Amino acid sequence: MTTQVPHEVEESPVAGALFVQVQQFYGRHMRAMDEGRVADWTGDFTPDAVFATNARPEPQRGRDEIARNAAAAARQLEEKGALRRHCVTTLEVGEGSSGVLVARMYALISKTVVGSPSELEFVCTCQDELVRQSGRLFIRHRQVYRDDLPRT
Repeated sequence: MTTQVPHEVEESPVAGALFVQVQQFYGRHMRAMDEGRVADWTGDFTPDAVFATNARPEPQRGRDEIARNAAAAARQLEEKGALRRHCVTTLEVGEGSSGVLVARMYALISKTVVGSPSELEFVCTCQDELVRQSGRLFIRHRQVYRDDLPRT
C-alpha cells in the first residue's frame, strides 16, 4: 500500500477577484495570438521577458525576440491556411515573493485547416510569472513544456 505525501504549496492562493483578473488576462492574451494579433500578444510580456520551452534549445529573451518568433509562427500558419486555438485549463494562481503572481495551467492547442477536421496539436504544461506594472499584468517569465517532447 502506498502512502500519499501531502502536497506543499509554495505560494499562497490569491483572492477570487484577482483570480478572475488573471483568467481575463489569459482569455485576452490567448485570443490575441489565435487571431493573429501578434503585437497585442507580445505586448503582454515585459521588455526583458524570458520565454522558455522544451521545443527550443534556448529560451527566447526579451519582448523583441519573442515578437519576431511569434510573427514568424503566425505567418507560417496563415500560409498553410491553418487556425490555431489555445485553450487554457486547470488554472492555478498563487502569490510568490515580492508580489509576483505564479500562474500554472495546461494549454490544449488545436489546429484546424479550413475544410478539414480540427485536431489536438499539442498538450502543454505552462507556468508564468506575472508582474504588475502601471496597474496591468505582464508576463516576466514563461516556461512551457510540450507533453510530446522530453523535459530538458
